[in-house]
Amino acid sequence: MRQPRSIIASLVSTLVASILLWSLAPAGSGHAAIARKIAKPKPQHAPVKCEMSKFRIVVDVGHTADSYGALSARNDTEFGFNFRLASLIAARLRAEGFAATRLLVTDGKARPSLFKRVSTANDARADLFLSIHHDSVPDKLLGNWEFDGANSYFSDRFSGHSLFVSQRNPHFAASLMLARMIGRQLKEQDLHYASQYTLPVMGRYRRQLLDKDVGVYRYDGLVVLSQTRSAAVLLEAGSIINRDEEMAMNSPERQEIIAGAVAVAMREFCERR
Repeated sequence: MRQPRSIIASLVSTLVASILLWSLAPAGSGHAAIARKIAKPKPQHAPVKCEMSKFRIVVDVGHTADSYGALSARNDTEFGFNFRLASLIAARLRAEGFAATRLLVTDGKARPSLFKRVSTANDARADLFLSIHHDSVPDKLLGNWEFDGANSYFSDRFSGHSLFVSQRNPHFAASLMLARMIGRQLKEQDLHYASQYTLPVMGRYRRQLLDKDVGVYRYDGLVVLSQTRSAAVLLEAGSIINRDEEMAMNSPERQEIIAGAVAVAMREFCERR
């Protein structure tokens, strides 16, 4: 339906007048303030990158001499395996430029020692917490054998490393990123991860697999992962209840491979912060 020319002319005139008034308004007026706010570019915050020499990494030796964790197929304590590998990783990180790396060795019984190591890391304002362990299997999967005249237990069914993070950690995304980086470096060294944690046979040890390519699992119940105020990852470096893998985990060659993989992943993690 066509409108009379007089009405259209009146509307056009009103619109032009409004535009002129808006453009001539004082700088402090509401319209001008809104215009300035829209035109003003948002500040750009450059990502903060860590300084390797000042980046505080705590390498935690899993378990204690009093509460030594699992026994290997040849009756050696997990704590001994953890101490040797964690010491090598800490030394490698310092040699690579992470001068503030600290090796954390805790004493005492199992549960009190967990809170002690968390408290130590938090008090030190750690930027990163890496706990080193070696794996076993649930008791129902163990078989008997004799080693050096002593009754021993073994399970050759499973092998490989695994990485754990907690969604309760305040830096879960960073923890997951580092775990994936370590997993990729281990994979590039032709090492495979332990896939059994997804199986029903693991019972209460069954975990959610977050990364099926490099073996990162979710484990919210671990105190050292959920209560540290920094990004935190737990590495099960390999199975010491598997007779062949126990020998490999005892070898300097395997230990050097793992320490090197962790160091490369740490550099990548630091560069991407």
